Amino acid sequence: MGGLATLTIASRAPGVAQVTMARPEVFNAFDEAMIADLTRAFTQLGADPSVRVIVLAGAGKHFSAGADLQWMQRASTASLQWNLDDARRFAAMLACIADCPKPTLARIQGAALGGGLGLACACDIAISADNASFAVSEARFGILPAVIAPYLVNAVGLRQARHLALSATRITAAQALSLGLVQQVVALEQIDVAVDATLTALLSGGPGAQREIKQLYAQLEVGPVSAAVQELTAQTISRVRGSDEAREGFAAFLEKRPARWIPES
Repeated sequence: MGGLATLTIASRAPGVAQVTMARPEVFNAFDEAMIADLTRAFTQLGADPSVRVIVLAGAGKHFSAGADLQWMQRASTASLQWNLDDARRFAAMLACIADCPKPTLARIQGAALGGGLGLACACDIAISADNASFAVSEARFGILPAVIAPYLVNAVGLRQARHLALSATRITAAQALSLGLVQQVVALEQIDVAVDATLTALLSGGPGAQREIKQLYAQLEVGPVSAAVQELTAQTISRVRGSDEAREGFAAFLEKRPARWIPES
């Protein structure tokens, strides 16, 4: 598929695009250039009908060490307006990943720190190698994890997110699993086997249904189910039941054949 200055983009499998952060010399720390490249990549892949699922990975030993310190040092001496514009671009990039209409999966090894942890939280699914470590480390530099905060809270809940942010504690992959920060932890040498198994499961679902799931679940909150939410869910399922994709899904099940949306190996 090609690449951008800070990324490589390749076909991992039929229907699967892998976006790999390609700055291993700085542990895939990101700056203005990588933020722009990630925004562009997820926008283009999200609109590409041949792409069903997007994997986000990091080249080398680490997923991402977060913000490039030279970038942060530039920010510390820049104007308020420069910092605001810069932070808005970062926020837009995370939203682009989180709001992507395709399922997204973070493949994590080594360090996932600060904004790198935020990238993992913005993805729908995160699979981690057992050598991974995680930290919301911004407070140690006299700043705070503001832009990643909503995604961190969505991943682990408010109290756990606040603890991670205040203490800047580095946690293990096993601890990340217990918090819900990742959904699966496997041995490093088995991570691609685990990722591929999850990709197979994702590709078995209808792409339209998955798009609807992401749109609906983005509107739901933990708590009482209001009449408005009941109506939203009823309206959604009644509309989707009559779709061509739903008819194909039920036909494929009854005829004991793969649905037409499942890519051929």
